[in-house]
Amino acid sequence: MKTVRLAMIGFGNVGQGFAQLLVGEGNRLRQQYGLDFKIVAVSDRTKGSLHRTSGLEPQALLDAVRQAGDFSALSEDTTAWDALQTIQNAPCEAVLELSDTNLQTGEPALTHIALALRLGRHVVTANKGPAALRYPELARLAHTHGCQLGVEGAVMSGTPAIHLGLDLLRAAVIRRVEGILNGTSNFILTQMEAGLEYAAALRQAQELGYAEADPSGDVEGYDAAAKLAILSAVLFGETLPLEKIQRQGITALSQADLASAARRSERWKLVASLERRGETLQAQVAPVSLPLSHPLAGVSGATNALVYTTDLLGPVTLIGPGAGRLETAYALLTDLLAIFSAGSA
Repeated sequence: MKTVRLAMIGFGNVGQGFAQLLVGEGNRLRQQYGLDFKIVAVSDRTKGSLHRTSGLEPQALLDAVRQAGDFSALSEDTTAWDALQTIQNAPCEAVLELSDTNLQTGEPALTHIALALRLGRHVVTANKGPAALRYPELARLAHTHGCQLGVEGAVMSGTPAIHLGLDLLRAAVIRRVEGILNGTSNFILTQMEAGLEYAAALRQAQELGYAEADPSGDVEGYDAAAKLAILSAVLFGETLPLEKIQRQGITALSQADLASAARRSERWKLVASLERRGETLQAQVAPVSLPLSHPLAGVSGATNALVYTTDLLGPVTLIGPGAGRLETAYALLTDLLAIFSAGSA
């Protein structure tokens, strides 16, 4: 049995989802993979900071947050460590970086990840900021210090878009990537096709928790553009500045536009695309009216999908959830299993 000690930076929805996974699946992971994942430290900006070398009980962490909203009930394990001190001092093999996303600077997650890698600690994260803005630099840093960086959860949550493209389709040679990478905008378009106007569909998405009070990151294509930048960096080794990605959202579409497309046997989708043309990598996010025969046209609701067009296999389509507490936590787990289950760490 191999013990893998984890330090968690952030204990919001995804962090709590990961703790929930360990509660429900810990025994199976030990039996199936011979891996015993132990949370030895947690640092959260509002909930507090904890450390126990022998391991913190995931259920106790969840109970404390549910009852008090913070870690005050676990006072015997309380530390004064901030995030950087936790990364520096916690006796761990891997850091889960789960702080808030910042697509302008990538901070504070960028600093957290860089420090962990310099210390030789593996990092897994669902944070889009560092992955979109500085992935090649961070990957080189990981290589230099003999550790690995996993970012699966930053693109399609638990649906393995990166593992599929980077590992399983590498030999097939990917030439083009196109997908529905934002579930909120796809849900809105689905509801509009069913007869709702944009404002009513957006309101419904907000009521269901798909859209924020300020939905611009989703409906204006910023979220999809960030995920496209991550795919560019991971799959093609090229950093695409977000401002260089052509971007158009769905706010100009009306219910009449969708009805007109339906009469032509087409369907509007917000499509993120990335294509190699000679030495140039072209990227854009824009509404596209797709024929119903297209593999993305049938993807409805908050579901995400990605089509890899390859030299050897042609198009390969992946469909699955692109968000969610447990779904994203599962992505963290798949990265950890990739790092630790094959004897690579």
